[in-house]
Amino acid sequence: MMTSLVLSIIEFLTAHPHVAYLAVFLLALSESIPIIGVVVPGTAVILVLSTLVPSGVLLLWPLLVAATSGAIAGDGLSFWLGHRYHREILGLWPLNRHPELIQRSEAFFTRHGDKSVFLARFTPGVRAFVPLLAGMLGMAPRRFYTVNVASALAWAPSHILPGVLAGATFRTLGATAKPLAILLVVLVAVGWASLHLVRWTLRRGIPYLIIAVTRLRAWAGTHNTWLSRRLSSSLDPSRPEVRALALSTVLLVGAAWLFFGVLEDVVSGDPLLLADSAIYRALQGLRSTPGDAVMIAITELGDSKVVGAVTIVVLLWFLWKRAWRTAGYWLVAIAGASALNTIIKVALHRARPGELLYSGWSAFSFPSGHSTVNVVLYGFLAFLIARDIRPAWRLAVALGAATLIFLIAFSRLYLGAHWFSDVIGGLAFGSAWLALLGLSYLRRQAGRIEPSGLLAVGCSALILAGGLNIYRSHATDSDRYAVKIGTPSMAATDWWASDWQQLPVRRIDLTGETNEPLTFQWAGDLKELQDILQRNGWRNSVDWTPLGALNWLTVQTDPAGLPVIPLFASGRLPSLTLVRPNSDAALAGSRLVLRLWIVDFELTNGRTAPLWMGSVVEERFYHPLSLITLTSTQPGVDAPRSTLAAAFDDGRLLPRTEGMADGDWDGKVLLARQGGHSCCENTLLKR
Repeated sequence: MMTSLVLSIIEFLTAHPHVAYLAVFLLALSESIPIIGVVVPGTAVILVLSTLVPSGVLLLWPLLVAATSGAIAGDGLSFWLGHRYHREILGLWPLNRHPELIQRSEAFFTRHGDKSVFLARFTPGVRAFVPLLAGMLGMAPRRFYTVNVASALAWAPSHILPGVLAGATFRTLGATAKPLAILLVVLVAVGWASLHLVRWTLRRGIPYLIIAVTRLRAWAGTHNTWLSRRLSSSLDPSRPEVRALALSTVLLVGAAWLFFGVLEDVVSGDPLLLADSAIYRALQGLRSTPGDAVMIAITELGDSKVVGAVTIVVLLWFLWKRAWRTAGYWLVAIAGASALNTIIKVALHRARPGELLYSGWSAFSFPSGHSTVNVVLYGFLAFLIARDIRPAWRLAVALGAATLIFLIAFSRLYLGAHWFSDVIGGLAFGSAWLALLGLSYLRRQAGRIEPSGLLAVGCSALILAGGLNIYRSHATDSDRYAVKIGTPSMAATDWWASDWQQLPVRRIDLTGETNEPLTFQWAGDLKELQDILQRNGWRNSVDWTPLGALNWLTVQTDPAGLPVIPLFASGRLPSLTLVRPNSDAALAGSRLVLRLWIVDFELTNGRTAPLWMGSVVEERFYHPLSLITLTSTQPGVDAPRSTLAAAFDDGRLLPRTEGMADGDWDGKVLLARQGGHSCCENTLLKR
């Protein structure tokens, strides 16, 4: 779906480039409109469109002119609204729903004066409100437009030229550009989702924690016991570290809950393990030579050699500064995380996804050692630095550490060194251990650490030790983490007789959820299957184009005219999707949908042939309020499978083992093969 949609958009923009320039103008303008600028992802879309410049789809100078003029017009419109309506506009919806953004923007404007118009252009959050406030607070129009034009001339190239550079880079990569682009999208999406999840958790959790702390303080004030006195001391609001204690408590509770939840799934074999396999297959399909080189280097930054070197260097710094208590906590943090991680690994004996030449305790998988130890190492280091650094720099330190931890953890997934649950479990366990140590450290009133020196020492140790490890180990690790090419084989006669039952029974999506049964298996070339089915009334699914996608927002009367939503099976998207309008007049608003996925088996019979598994279901359409089209997959799969079976003269309908049938499925699977009855007599692959 994504590939066809992107290609159709590129073809459309090639024929109508003025649409892209108009879109860039409007997006740049919307970035400066209050509320709209916060919601519309203008920057992201402009960056994506800029990547089309090296391929000739769009031209650089019109794109720069459109972005610059849109930025000037957007700030100018916002300034005019503030100049014309003054503070009365703040009482209108939707501005009156976001007083916190107005307060932040007004403080920003007060702090920076006229420069705020320039600086706000590059500052998320306040960017869409500062021009409005400049007009409200009486900034001279001449001064405003001088700064407005200057900021737009700097803003447009800073957004478009990186996109052009990225497009040129991907263009030189050839066939590896597609998986790399998808990988970058996955990284950005996961990172964005993780960041917002943490922010949402803190936003929701802190108020409840404050209520709980207030009640605990009230209880402690009415009792005179050792516990009540300890609580009163720890929860004293006059203590400067109370906020950090609250955040550490939220992190401890949340991380421990997540770790034990993942551990329960691993031990009991819950659906999370099915998601492990699906995510593993999906990421292995995105592997490429440049991507492997980058991810191997990142994972080498988290190797035990680098962890040990950084730990020792930072420890020596603490000893030199005579920070004895902090040095002790530092040793307990890293050594404790490593020891506990190893104990859990040995206790569970969970195997890794593939043969990666690990030995001893490292051969076990859960939880990920890289994820556990590195979240403690760099998390505790960032905690110590941020505790004594200026507030303005705390966010940068936290984001830097979080980015490094996230990339190291993701590299383990990408390289196939760990399952998804291993990485999540490692991050959760490391975070819980880190929060526990943080709570203890804050209560001990340790001395101040020179933050700038600690930051310099930590970064230098990481760069030197990490660079040396990459230099010495990259060639060996490239062989260790190389994609293992090789597909299990199965004799065609064995598959036709009984081994077809080795294939999955039901479709499993990326979340590990078990869905509809896989009621069709095909041996041979997809083109022949497509020809057979098209002669029996089946059609190719409509491509995902912008116009095709918009059909879902209309009352679509042709069931075959809507694109089919692609579904994952064991981490793969369908290789073939066909639809067939329902011939029953009573079911005119429905269609049959066949999706086919490649299987990790090859059939051998003198030569090799691919094997495919598929599901065929009925989709019915509904039109709420006669405005849009919605689809609902019907539970029964026997009738759709029977319609598919009618297309094959030599198909076999065979039952699976007992216990598979239920009210929606009789437990039978349709087998069909290329070349008809002679499949097993060396003509399966006559092509």
